[in-house]
Amino acid sequence: MHRRLHGRGALFDVDPAGLAPRLVGLRPHQHRAHPYEHPDEPPFVVLTGARGLGKSAVLAELRDAYRGHTPVALVDCAEEQFRAPPADRPAASWSPLGQALLVLAEQLAAPVTGAGRITFPRLMSGLVAVAAGGWGDADSERIRREVERILLLNESGSWIGSLAGRWAGKVAAKVVAAATGTGPLVSGAIEATLESVAEGFTHRRHQKASVWYRTYPNAGGNAQRGLILLSQHFRDGGSSREHAERYLVRALLADLTEAYAGVLPRMQRLGRPLVLLDNAQTAPGPGLVAAVLRDRTEGVADRVAFVAARRGEGRAELPGAVRRALPEVARRCDWVPEATPSSRALLLALPPLSADDALHIVGAVCADTAVPPHLPAAAHRLTGGNPLGIVLLAESAAQAAAGASTPADLLTSGLRPAEDLPAVPAYEALLARLVPAEHLDALTVLAAAHDHASACALAAALLPDTFGPASVRELQTQLAEEGLPDVPGRFVGDPFVRTLLLLRLHLRDADHASWRTAHETLIAHYPDEGHAPYRLHHELALGDTEGAVAHLRDTFPTAEPRAWLRGLRFIASAPYFHAHDAEGRDFTGRGDRRTAVALGRTDAGHAVPPGADGVLHLRIRRLLHAVWLLADPLVLPDPQVCDRLRFELEQLSNLRPAGNALLWRASRDWPAAALAGRPMEDPGNGDGGDGGDGGDGGPDDDSGEA
Repeated sequence: MHRRLHGRGALFDVDPAGLAPRLVGLRPHQHRAHPYEHPDEPPFVVLTGARGLGKSAVLAELRDAYRGHTPVALVDCAEEQFRAPPADRPAASWSPLGQALLVLAEQLAAPVTGAGRITFPRLMSGLVAVAAGGWGDADSERIRREVERILLLNESGSWIGSLAGRWAGKVAAKVVAAATGTGPLVSGAIEATLESVAEGFTHRRHQKASVWYRTYPNAGGNAQRGLILLSQHFRDGGSSREHAERYLVRALLADLTEAYAGVLPRMQRLGRPLVLLDNAQTAPGPGLVAAVLRDRTEGVADRVAFVAARRGEGRAELPGAVRRALPEVARRCDWVPEATPSSRALLLALPPLSADDALHIVGAVCADTAVPPHLPAAAHRLTGGNPLGIVLLAESAAQAAAGASTPADLLTSGLRPAEDLPAVPAYEALLARLVPAEHLDALTVLAAAHDHASACALAAALLPDTFGPASVRELQTQLAEEGLPDVPGRFVGDPFVRTLLLLRLHLRDADHASWRTAHETLIAHYPDEGHAPYRLHHELALGDTEGAVAHLRDTFPTAEPRAWLRGLRFIASAPYFHAHDAEGRDFTGRGDRRTAVALGRTDAGHAVPPGADGVLHLRIRRLLHAVWLLADPLVLPDPQVCDRLRFELEQLSNLRPAGNALLWRASRDWPAAALAGRPMEDPGNGDGGDGGDGGDGGPDDDSGEA
């Protein structure tokens, strides 16, 4: 059954047509043709972005939308089967790309509406030649097993099993004879294969496989010599293997093209074959992508629609690719290839989901569960529109016990990923899918950092001695390759991932020792007044509010209003994972004192420092706690606190005539943004110029902004 992906209509829409029907030539889930946007050569589409944006879900939906209507295959390059050869197969006769071609062909061979199985005689012959390079000491049963699987690619009827078995037995017998005789093994296997094709498959298309390899470089018009050279190049490794692999890719595409040649096939087969590659940043993805793009650049045409998904932006691997955001190709690609191979790729950045999408997802997952009305907006604000985050938060809400309603509750509630698996805290389930496992412990510590220097300070305090500055830079590079955003002032730029990591840091020790050590380390790292907002940010994370209130109070009369508001917002972006007592110390009880302070309920019991303007001091204290609470992505917005925020900023605007307009604008924009689940941005600055999450220019930024 069709399950519509939220926010991905630009790909799957039917009327007007989205990108998929325009490239495949078929309407999704229908055996109805649609005009091609690029009839001669489609772009090689690559979906880009960080983990959790739904790239794999898009590929799965494409497979489901076209399976049974046109040949379609989906390969996840991160699967175990592509990491190493089987235990009994030598590495010299196996590669991730060779394995991927076999798996792709097996899927593409399946019958579709109006047409039978596709056969792959060219690819079959090449794969047998490659496999033969590893049969030197193999037993006959292993040879028969490997040959049978490959020969199945050339079967076209329901009797494929028995016939393939007969031919596999014949080839295996000849190979064993060659191995035990005096003749060369590889040439014997290839000769047996070509004889099998000639004897068993009399159709003209099948016979073409026996002559196609005549054009292999230096084959001299002899197909058997071409296959021997192919096998040798594959065993040689390095650039020679890459050359052989490109020819195997070309064989697969030639077999697919042959299936559409002639009058009858063109009438029976609608649209283009569809090849889907997930995690294409890992082998065999790069080799397959490069081979297709190079052949297309050199004029070797094919009729396949490729859609790949990869983490990161792919700038190094595909420097000349056309780059678009998904909404930009909803009705037209505007893609024109140039001279370079990478220009034939179209890179699409999947955007985050909208607040409306979050509303629909939470509603669908929690159809039988009562949730607070602000939860969808709060989930969208916390996740930044990350589809995986929204779905797992919604599932946590559906499974949570009564009383667990805030994002903080849902992240720490047990989430059962499947009926046969134990429940784990939702934040752990999310981190397992959003962060590379090998870097999780290091990132948990460094998530509190702002730049390289502060990350090194944290590493020295909390990570092994072997994790030095070079390791910090390597991790920064890894984050960029993963597609996480680069936000000045944040070592981990993605606010959602950073929140999850900081929550893990806080819960790492029963007494929160690592949490305190991390923030105390950064407090000591920023001793000078020029970096006061950073020091105060970390003091606030430990529950110490006095320094922040004093700084904001004393700088309010003279600071430039926009810079002062940014400083307030950055200081108040400090994480708050559980209650603090009246003295600001953390403890294990429940409750959030920020609401009481923001609403002025604690004013009477608070001692104003000697010499300070009492009215201004208390107003700044209430304002700080209001922003701290409303900027916290782990709590639901409190309408009363929003009203109080509006009032406090409005009153402050009366005290600064020069900054009256900016402060007054903030008194309107910030409460509205908080209630809507949006970040509080610069007043009147709708583009969220500071990253949208309270970030700043970083300690080494020359902007002068905190």
